[in-house]
Amino acid sequence: MKQRFNLRAMYVPAAFSLLLLSACNSHKENTDERQPYVIPDSLARTLKVDTATTSNVTDALKFNGMVDFDADKVANIYPLVSGTASGITVMPGDYVKAGQVLGTVSSSEMANFSSSLVNAEAQVTVAKKQLDQQKQLYNSGLASQVDITTAQANYTEAEAALIAAKRVLSVNGNNTNGKYLIKTPVPGFVVQKNVNNGTNIRTDNNAPLFVVSDLQSVWVQANVYEENISKVHNGDTAEVSTVAYPDKVFKGVVNRVMNVLDPTTKVMKIRVVLNNPGYLLKPQMFATVAINNTESQQATTIASSALIFDHSQYYVIVLHPNNKPELRGVDVISINGSKAYIRSGVKPGDRLVASDAILIYGSLNS
Repeated sequence: MKQRFNLRAMYVPAAFSLLLLSACNSHKENTDERQPYVIPDSLARTLKVDTATTSNVTDALKFNGMVDFDADKVANIYPLVSGTASGITVMPGDYVKAGQVLGTVSSSEMANFSSSLVNAEAQVTVAKKQLDQQKQLYNSGLASQVDITTAQANYTEAEAALIAAKRVLSVNGNNTNGKYLIKTPVPGFVVQKNVNNGTNIRTDNNAPLFVVSDLQSVWVQANVYEENISKVHNGDTAEVSTVAYPDKVFKGVVNRVMNVLDPTTKVMKIRVVLNNPGYLLKPQMFATVAINNTESQQATTIASSALIFDHSQYYVIVLHPNNKPELRGVDVISINGSKAYIRSGVKPGDRLVASDAILIYGSLNS
């Protein structure tokens, strides 16, 4: 009897311990059960929320181009006389005012123009005196009406010669000391200079002495390949960016589509005109031209900042009431700047997290 009592005393505590251990394990499993993630109120207040809509798909077409001065607002200054250049101090990039003298040309032609003016003035004086003399003789009966008519004709011819001499000199700068003054007719920047002091100038030279452009507006000539020709039109808005100013976007308009292909490069040229505030854009600067092409296809449109790319898949975070997020995979048609066009995964009216989405994505996957 004593031996049985001892065995029963050993079994009872052991069984009780097993029951306690089982109860503890069950409580621990209930405690470790994963709770759905809810965005904290402090974070939810700072989030940007985008609502999906429906709109036409817009593609951003990008073309390589180069900045050029506006040929409609440029002055090509050619020599009107031959001679030797002197007094040239301006350089490419210098700003000049309208009427400013850029240099002088010592010219025998200018000396001849001055001489012609002096001769014409003398001829007018002589012809006037002869006319007055014939009138006096006619009044005294010593000259005929034919004499007066002849003197009047000579005087008229002398006046015409004087007017012509003055106009020739005026066209060439009205300088009577034998020098031609090279002046700019417009204000702007010297963008080309093809003359130096001591250069012998000939009027049959095809190159201008100076080219002056105001640069307040510039052109960007861009190349369009055949597959995109039908997508570019006159009047399209364009955004121009450069390596020099990566954070700046310049707005312009396509004002000319050249309807021929370059025989060498097989591209079509387009011309974009845009304002040049602060003269930031310089001729011969490389540029990228982006033109938005709106298609007839419609798609769900969201902010591109709502997209998350991971493991070769795009995701968005749909925001439900009470700050409950839902992670969804989406099929992206295209991304155009701040907008993304979605084929499937979201529908119009869905509210999406459009800022700090990657932080919430990490919390959902942790």
